[in-house]
Amino acid sequence: MMTRKKLMTLLYLFAMAGLLVWFAYAKGWILASFPSVTPDKAITLLAQNDDNISLIDVRSPEEFKSGHLAGATLIPLGKLKENLDKLSPLKEKTLLVYCRSGMRSIAASRILQKHGFHPVNIKGGIIGLSAAKAEIVK
Repeated sequence: MMTRKKLMTLLYLFAMAGLLVWFAYAKGWILASFPSVTPDKAITLLAQNDDNISLIDVRSPEEFKSGHLAGATLIPLGKLKENLDKLSPLKEKTLLVYCRSGMRSIAASRILQKHGFHPVNIKGGIIGLSAAKAEIVK
């Protein structure tokens, strides 16, 4: 028979394992079938001025106003599903998706891919892009 202490330890281990799996999922380390690129690679892709690449910023309007990449379309993550029709002309393009730190853009990329888009997550978000010397406009 299992003692109370062993049961509590087992429950703790299951909880910790669950948190670890959730964190890995949220970071896109597991079950992410879309690509992610470094900020440097994103800057290189944008410098090519390829008409088949579009930028999607999934931060809040306040965050967007404080600074964003030139040409980015703002669609906050919480409003992404209801605005997918606005993105339909971009369905065949590569969508570079970014947020503040890279977490919301992972969630947005999952939504976009589920609806037939071709997202590419930018690791580290605008923080990483700023550190990589991307041009930020206000």
